[in-house]
Amino acid sequence: MLHTPRATRGAVVAPHHLAAQAGLRVLGEGGNAIEATVAAAAAIAVVYPHMNGLGGDNFWLIGDGRAAPLGIDACGPAAAKADIAFYKDHGAGTIPARGPLAALTVAGAVSGWQAALGVSARWGGALALSRLLEDAEYYAREGVPVTTSQHHNTRDKRDELRGVPGFAATYLIDGEAPRPGALFRNPALAGTLARLGRDGLDDFYRGALARDIAAGLAKAGSPVSAADLARYRPLTVRPLELTLARGTAYNLPPPTQGLASLILLGVFERLGVGEAEGFAFVHGLVEAAKCAFRVRDAHVTDPAYMDVDPAGFLSGAALDGMAASVDRARAAPWPDAAPGGDTVWLGAIDGEGRTVSFIQSIYWEFGSGVVLPDTGITWQNRGTSFTLIEGAHNCLEPGRRPFHTIQPAMAVLGDGRVMVYGTMGGEGQPQTQAALFTRHVLFGQDLQAAVTAPRWLLGRTWGAEATNLRVENRFAPDVIDALKAAGHDVEVVGAFDPVMGHAGALVGHPSGLIEGAADPRGDGAVAAF
Repeated sequence: MLHTPRATRGAVVAPHHLAAQAGLRVLGEGGNAIEATVAAAAAIAVVYPHMNGLGGDNFWLIGDGRAAPLGIDACGPAAAKADIAFYKDHGAGTIPARGPLAALTVAGAVSGWQAALGVSARWGGALALSRLLEDAEYYAREGVPVTTSQHHNTRDKRDELRGVPGFAATYLIDGEAPRPGALFRNPALAGTLARLGRDGLDDFYRGALARDIAAGLAKAGSPVSAADLARYRPLTVRPLELTLARGTAYNLPPPTQGLASLILLGVFERLGVGEAEGFAFVHGLVEAAKCAFRVRDAHVTDPAYMDVDPAGFLSGAALDGMAASVDRARAAPWPDAAPGGDTVWLGAIDGEGRTVSFIQSIYWEFGSGVVLPDTGITWQNRGTSFTLIEGAHNCLEPGRRPFHTIQPAMAVLGDGRVMVYGTMGGEGQPQTQAALFTRHVLFGQDLQAAVTAPRWLLGRTWGAEATNLRVENRFAPDVIDALKAAGHDVEVVGAFDPVMGHAGALVGHPSGLIEGAADPRGDGAVAAF
């Protein structure tokens, strides 16, 4: 078991160690948790480019240690040109998963950084933007060693993406995936980061950089225009919350699946499971996830198009009813679920006890695959979650925001501790969040042990087609056998399988102690001092 790092002055956790260190450097220079997160988010957009980037979206939960957290929704909508007729005119019966027609939504990520820094300024944050982007710019210009994760994803998606505009020139070397340890550079992205540091983040949407981005998108064949960029603004939102026996859990409202994460915790608490790791623990969380996903799949979309209040599903009566439907001995039938994507989760706590839970994504690995040559930006394919069926749930319409699997989590516990936690992994995100919370908070496991412990995944992630229950082989054989006997469609996978995502967590104590945990399945670290 890896040890749990502990510190008192500040900590950052990220799925790549260089991003965590970029955030820690900011904390060491007197920056706050938001400033550290922006530095880490910019850095990880460079050092983990297959999973996130400036061409994606992000969501924030920001806490000050006193009141309920603030939410920021930096999810870009569908372009004005992106309607069903547009795709029919291009001969598409469905939205393509890759290529320019998959790049149909505005990228909200940079606006999320900007909105969060507005909160930071109210806290007294004063570090220059150019300083916050310094590490990211350096790694993009001078190069960063390719991770095994980037190599494998590039190798596996090379044939699918090599013909997409900008992909081969950016991500391949002599037509092949760069080997682990090779230096990966993106000088055009370094130039973009330098421009943002000099001209401000709003330049991405309403300045000279925005015009260059729009020109690159138009040349590639994307429907996203300069006008789409100019009209976009992020949203400040009130998080969903759920009162549990040990404290209050928070997550983002729709269009994220944060509602599913909270339902899962609420249903599981009502099942009265007495200990972790056995059949009752795994079975209970899996069946609670099914309850949560049924609600999510039936109702969650852009909230402007929802006819129900998501908070209603978190009422005691609603959760009691869902829990009563769970058979404690048998698995309920499970239909196909929506595919997942690639994402990064980051957490930060500063010496004042201020907290950030943050998640950033381009949806699938490499997003649409489109890379804008003059700016080095890889554009997301989040809009492929829309359907082209008129009147259907999550039907494509101009200006509509897409459904998001990504959502950051935070909990304020009754004993005064604050926990920020999250993971990548599509369908696995609510399940892994619940595993971390229950193992650490309900059953008292060491934080790093809770992250390192074997996990499971019901449904799809990382573009996989399976919708069965994948279980790591580190579970006791009798637990796996009991799950099969209960009717779960179990597939046993290897130890520390990356399909389970890259999780992380930080816990701040009233004493000032900060504990952290990073996932051994990834390249991450807790950086603390």
